[in-house]
Amino acid sequence: MSHKSFGKFLVLWTGEWISSIGSGLTAFALGIYVYQMTQTATSVALVTLCAFLPSILLSPLGGVLADRFDRRLLMMIGDLFSACGLVFILMAVLTGEPALWQICLGVTFSSVFVSLLEPAYKATITDLLTEEQFAKASGLVQLASSSKYLLSPVIAGILLGFMDIQSILIIDISTFFVTLLTVFAVKRKMQIIHKAKARQSLIQDLKEGWEALISAKGVLHLTLILSVVTFYMGFLQTLFTPMLLPLTDSRTLGTIMSISAAGMLIGSLVIGIFSIGGKFTSVLAISLGFAGICFSLTGLSTNIYFITLAGFCFFAALPFINTSADVMIRKNIANETQGRVWGMIGILSQLGYVAAYALSGILADQVFNPLLREGGLLATTAGRVVGIGEGRGIGLLFIISGLLIGMLAIVIPRIRAIRVLE
Repeated sequence: MSHKSFGKFLVLWTGEWISSIGSGLTAFALGIYVYQMTQTATSVALVTLCAFLPSILLSPLGGVLADRFDRRLLMMIGDLFSACGLVFILMAVLTGEPALWQICLGVTFSSVFVSLLEPAYKATITDLLTEEQFAKASGLVQLASSSKYLLSPVIAGILLGFMDIQSILIIDISTFFVTLLTVFAVKRKMQIIHKAKARQSLIQDLKEGWEALISAKGVLHLTLILSVVTFYMGFLQTLFTPMLLPLTDSRTLGTIMSISAAGMLIGSLVIGIFSIGGKFTSVLAISLGFAGICFSLTGLSTNIYFITLAGFCFFAALPFINTSADVMIRKNIANETQGRVWGMIGILSQLGYVAAYALSGILADQVFNPLLREGGLLATTAGRVVGIGEGRGIGLLFIISGLLIGMLAIVIPRIRAIRVLE
């Protein structure tokens, strides 16, 4: 079909790549800003929760809208209005030191409109590409997404040496308009895919999306497993900065995060260039096992180089996990329900993040860090292995989380419903 053009996908992908870098700049800078302002991991976790919870909870509604209306138009609306939340934070910073609730409100507002963007973006990829291009496109999508971990931290670490948080926010807001132009360019060259079915209620649309999801049992099982994985990954996303800041400064932290995320770049490039020919279940299981081991290793030592290497290996495994799951799901869901199904998958798979963001700060500040402070309950036992002091309790949490992720690698090949998705 004429509209299934990889060139149009690359234009769209470029805009999302630029947006991802801008979002990463803000996420890194805000994380440091909030931690230095409050000195608690709980505050960092709260801001992270506010940034993700609305987009996760509203993703089914975004999926329904993606199946009802022009997906490119929804992406433009989501991009434009999500920038307004950042403008609110910028105004609060310019008028003085903002309260924590103001930062939370701004990122929450931005996240609400991201819920329009994500399902529409994923469904648009299906509009544009053939099945043979799905795996390669998935690798490139993850490459763009990984830029917030690969490029943004080191760029933000350098920029924060001579810029303040206001300048970072302005840069991020500017990237939204670049993205808007790329979506508009693709929209002009594509026909609107008209939906033949009659209008029905949102509830009915959501119900159909759910039925399409559960009708492919393997997709539902895979989604629930991904939710468990995201639960433990949420700890890493939220607590990596509080674990490392007692050991180093913000510039070095940015470098560590960027080098670690370079693993995702390598993995994404390998998939984008060579693709994955098959055996997605095996690739998924092996990647999960490897990622779990590396996750544990990030918490094992206080040596910056060791942590960086373990982080690099962990991120290198993620594209293979994501691509295997993405292709198996995409090939087993009809295009006309992709928006709604991706919305359902979004809320189910990312509930793990929500739970982790809600629990991580409390677990770090109230449970694990006290255990491994001087005189803590585990200071003379586990402390001999992972060390004692501020942030070492987070290291212990990482070790446990990684081991539990690795256990999923043993379970997945034994689930027949997932194997038949290939």
